[in-house]
Amino acid sequence: MPPQRVFALPRQQSLLLPAVLNPFVQEQKLTKADKIKCALLGLVLVPLRCLLLTVVVVLTWPLATLVTFKMPLKGAVEPMTGWRRFLCRTVIAFLGRMYFFSLGFRVVVRGKKVGSGEAPILAVAPHSSFFDAIVCIIAGLPSTVSRSETISTPIFGRFLRCLQPVLVSRRDPDSRKNTIKEIESRSTSGGVWPQVLIFPEGTCTNRSCLITFKQGAFIPGVPVQPVVLRYPNKLDNVTWTWQGPTSGTLLLLTLCQLYTTVEIEFLPPQTPTEAEKKSPTLFAQKVRGVMADALGIPVTDHTFEDCRLMISAGELTLPMEAGLVEFTKISRKLELKWDNIQKELESFASIANSCKGGRIKIEEFANFLKLPITPVLQELFALFDRDGDGTIDFREYVIGVTVLCRPANTEEVIQMAFKLFDTDDDQSISREEFASLLRSTLGVCDLNVTKLFKDIDADGSGHITYTEFRSFALTHPQYAKLFTSYLELQRYQALQGDDGDILSYFSGARSDESQEESTSDKKDD
Repeated sequence: MPPQRVFALPRQQSLLLPAVLNPFVQEQKLTKADKIKCALLGLVLVPLRCLLLTVVVVLTWPLATLVTFKMPLKGAVEPMTGWRRFLCRTVIAFLGRMYFFSLGFRVVVRGKKVGSGEAPILAVAPHSSFFDAIVCIIAGLPSTVSRSETISTPIFGRFLRCLQPVLVSRRDPDSRKNTIKEIESRSTSGGVWPQVLIFPEGTCTNRSCLITFKQGAFIPGVPVQPVVLRYPNKLDNVTWTWQGPTSGTLLLLTLCQLYTTVEIEFLPPQTPTEAEKKSPTLFAQKVRGVMADALGIPVTDHTFEDCRLMISAGELTLPMEAGLVEFTKISRKLELKWDNIQKELESFASIANSCKGGRIKIEEFANFLKLPITPVLQELFALFDRDGDGTIDFREYVIGVTVLCRPANTEEVIQMAFKLFDTDDDQSISREEFASLLRSTLGVCDLNVTKLFKDIDADGSGHITYTEFRSFALTHPQYAKLFTSYLELQRYQALQGDDGDILSYFSGARSDESQEESTSDKKDD
């Protein structure tokens, strides 16, 4: 008896959708009452607060200039001592508090901050706003890790220099190595340097989850004190994400509030085990888990690279959220690098640009492959469509191409497929040979393969050589499953001793595919 057709394909638990699909978006919807309240309060509070902020800035800037006078930012940087340190830790710290008071912030501190002897590094999350800088003031002006471009910001760049930040540049290929080296040096200085405060997420989110922690805070293998932030306000006037209100809008909203509450909780320090000292990823995951439990939110494997993919998706005229794949998990599980995923995004965009919402339907899938919608094509589409919603998003596309197509696209398979098409063994495939095999494979008697044949026949000779066939197969891995499906069908028919149909074969193929994914799932999350 032919095997029974299997409709449901078990999926790897480790590659299922995250608890939060997009932590980089924030929708700000003000009700009519909110707008009226902001307008009335703003008439009084905005001028008053702007005056107070101006006074604080005017007082702070000359002091910051004095404290940082002739203090290098790179090279042989030494920690502040003497009068510089005194002014920074007392006067400038006080003015920092006054600055946030002028903005209307009400600070609630929970837990106890420990000294650099107990925890040389402070890990702060979730990072959701430029207002998160308030934790630096409350923590006693520790050193921070900051983008090098921020130092050049007028006025506020001078204030930041008082913290003697560890500067990181995403454009410098050696920046990551130098940053980690400097963090290690400061965190193991035995108290010579102040504590180092790090936002390990590396980018702003909407606080709905904790995304992947970068390893910089955990590579030194020293105790880390987790610090969690909460903004328990009825109106969210602080969240600054890749998709959402601008910084100017949020600043104006904040100035129009009677007060904005921020809760800063210092959790007990986390000391790495020997295994965690050897594996910063393990240590980062443990600390993130502790912080997520304290906040009562899930964790996901999104990271800054997802933001880069969102930007790329926008440049390719796709919805920005189409680029979200949980980069950390996908890159690790599928052994893909940034450039690989970026190329797949470009390939996906070439199919999905005509679709609304940046998701591929079976019609676009068939048009891209230049094939009609047949049971065989529907089976292939179903393998890509992991959640069964009738569309393929970019995440499903990457997984499908990597797990299903590329493993089948080997040199041996391509050679065997070419031989199957080349029925007269003249080292080339004619249009008739090409059409005949595809009609048999897809079960379509009147299949028109003209467009597909022309795409493969690069020199327009009317015959496909092995070089042309191989080149097309390597750059179009989606066809690999169709090729291997036919090869497996021939084997199946030979074993059954009959002319079993393609649908009977696919019950076995789907079972094989299930086994393939189950094997892949043995990798650790």
